[in-house]
Formats: sequence, C-alpha cells, structure tokens
Amino acid sequence: MKLLVKCALAAASVLALTATTASAEIVCNEDGDCWHVRERHVYRPEFGVTVYPDDWRWREAEAHRYRWREHEGRGYWRRGVWIGF
Repeated sequence: MKLLVKCALAAASVLALTATTASAEIVCNEDGDCWHVRERHVYRPEFGVTVYPDDWRWREAEAHRYRWREHEGRGYWRRGVWIGF
C-alpha cells in the first residue's frame, strides 16, 4: 500500500511539473493577424510578429485592426499566407 501511495505522489508531482512548464501564447503580426501557439517558438525579428501572454486581448478601440487566424503547426502568418517552419 505504501508503494502505491508513493507512486501516486510521484505521478502527481510529475504532472504538476509538466503543467507549469506548458506554455500558451498569442502571436500577432504587423497586419493584425493573431493566432494561438501551444508551444513557445523563437520568431526571428524579420518575421514582424509580437508575442503576448495567453491572457492578452486587444482593446475595444483596436478591434478593427486585429483578427483571429488560427493554424496548426509551427509558423507564422505573413500577408495572409501561413509560412511554416
């Protein structure tokens, strides 16, 4: 029984550790296209994107400037085209 409790505690510790290292962010380009990323990516400055925390929201006055454009995989939006990397 003690072994079972120790295993359960170890599993819970690993789960808690991985849950805190998971990252979600919002990325927006200069054209106002925004998308969610589940993993932290390194974007080169020439990509022209800004990375925000997952709870970031544009202000009401900026609503005309931004739009959601979700996409799976690694990459970024540029002039309406998804560029994977």
